[in-house]
Amino acid sequence: MVRIFETQLPGYIIKDEIYSGTRTVVYRGMREQDQKPVVIKLMRVEYPSFHELLQFRNQYVIAKNLALTGIIQPYCLETYHNGYALVMEDFGGISLKEWGIEQSNTQLIANFLPVAIQIADIIHKLHNSIDDGSNLCVIHKDIKPANILINPQTKQVKLIDFSIASLLPREIQEIQSIHVLEGTIAYLSPEQTGRMNRGIDYRTDFYSLGVTFYEMLTGKLPFHSDDPIELVHAHLAKLATPPHQINPHIPVVISQIITKLMAKNAEERYQSALGLKYDLEICWQQFTTIGEIPEFPIGKRDICHRFIIPEKLYGRDREVQILLDAFARVAHGKSELMLVAGFSGIGKTAVVNEVHKPIVKQRGYFIKGKFDQFNRNIPFSAFVQAFRNLMGQLLTEPDAIIQKWQDKILAALGESGQLIIEVIPELELIIGEQKAVPELSGSAAQNRFNLLLQKFIQVFTRPEHPLVIFLDDLQWADSASLQLINLLISNINNGYLLLIGAYRDNEVTPAHPLMLTLAKIQEVTPRIHTITLNNLSYLKLNQLVADTLGCAEDSSWSLSQLVYQKTQGNPFFTTQFLKALHQDGLIEFNSFEDVGNVILAK
Repeated sequence: MVRIFETQLPGYIIKDEIYSGTRTVVYRGMREQDQKPVVIKLMRVEYPSFHELLQFRNQYVIAKNLALTGIIQPYCLETYHNGYALVMEDFGGISLKEWGIEQSNTQLIANFLPVAIQIADIIHKLHNSIDDGSNLCVIHKDIKPANILINPQTKQVKLIDFSIASLLPREIQEIQSIHVLEGTIAYLSPEQTGRMNRGIDYRTDFYSLGVTFYEMLTGKLPFHSDDPIELVHAHLAKLATPPHQINPHIPVVISQIITKLMAKNAEERYQSALGLKYDLEICWQQFTTIGEIPEFPIGKRDICHRFIIPEKLYGRDREVQILLDAFARVAHGKSELMLVAGFSGIGKTAVVNEVHKPIVKQRGYFIKGKFDQFNRNIPFSAFVQAFRNLMGQLLTEPDAIIQKWQDKILAALGESGQLIIEVIPELELIIGEQKAVPELSGSAAQNRFNLLLQKFIQVFTRPEHPLVIFLDDLQWADSASLQLINLLISNINNGYLLLIGAYRDNEVTPAHPLMLTLAKIQEVTPRIHTITLNNLSYLKLNQLVADTLGCAEDSSWSLSQLVYQKTQGNPFFTTQFLKALHQDGLIEFNSFEDVGNVILAK
């Protein structure tokens, strides 16, 4: 419930309202004790949740400890009704969204570049605000014109709103409903959507900054849609029209800078805000000297001082394409079982996660569960994990959509919904309390449950939203789960379902229950395929090492040879070994003026 309180805060005089949203309202005011101008941000929700209170306090604590000139400084955090009021400095700024710049005259670049250089400098300070050798930094995660303030007279720029900022060097964003994603969807980096098979690090801010620059110069967003899912898919897979093709006043090189910022993969963006600032300063120097900006190679001073192992897949193009082809068939009405086999650490999960992007395009659901070596006596454990996760996603949808799911599920389960609720408790929050079901014994009870679970799964396998279920560590699957897999794939009436199972092929024999079940399925249907992952070749491992160190591939052969001897090309062992070398000081970074990152292997 949102309620507008009578705006009174003891010790402050409230003047003008400068922003009003669904969750917060912002005023200009004055502190009575010293007549100091302030900006006051209030919570509008009458009974804010713990998460909302935490976010509000987060922006105060992080900004208070930064003490950077390009950051709006908070003065204090006051109690306000059941929430908080954040009191901040007022330097006479308005948001870039409100300020805007004229897109149709020669002053466009003259207005843009000084502001862009300031923003790049602020982000550099932000990303390097914690310099203790631990690779920690502050990641803003919500860069957009509304969170960048500019004083219209002095043109001084400052950054605001650290409510979702992070101090972690890297975060993993799980798939969740579009409606609860952190950040603003129009400016969200692909990895922040949780559907990119990549972690979130400081380079997520560069993507959002690229979108911000794009909007400043063209007057429009690179991707626009009223459908959030379409926006997410655009961030993942579509290339924006280059800014200079929209507005001819934009120099090609500035368009190239923005395009580099908005690269889908973090490895292809700028790796440092200083590198970005350097290119922008060259543009400004050329513009003020000769009145135009000739093209020049960008990114030459873009040196990364952090040890980051690229998250892109090496040597897996064929396997990923097989998986994508399988999903394409499923999206047209098929059902398939795709098995991914290989040793521990070989990258099975990483390959499977590549199916995230086409799932967004088809509006499908991706859910996953993992079998446990020590809980093999619990039937359907991985299926239960997967569907409990799906129920969590559905519960974040708007009420109207939840009502539609309730109708579909009740129609499929009839009066037997309590049986599914007993293993997936979250379902009760969607369909409500259900009547008790008469008890059966032995195989009759098992057959009834299997039939009911199939009907439940079929609710989510539709042309408008195919379903992908990823079951990890199949070598530890219980007999009931293996039987259900058999039923789901053998039933010719099932469609729009892709079952992906990963297992360690070195831990199963031909007499293993999993292999016996797979052989049984193959007797009745061809809809089963296997991908076997092998260790990386020496060539691919060398590419990984070279990309990690930012050097040419022919410069990393000697180190790659050592790594290959130790790991035999296992991707997980390779990354862990490289991290250990760096932590032990056996890999160092040297920065030279015209050379990227150079290794010193002691």
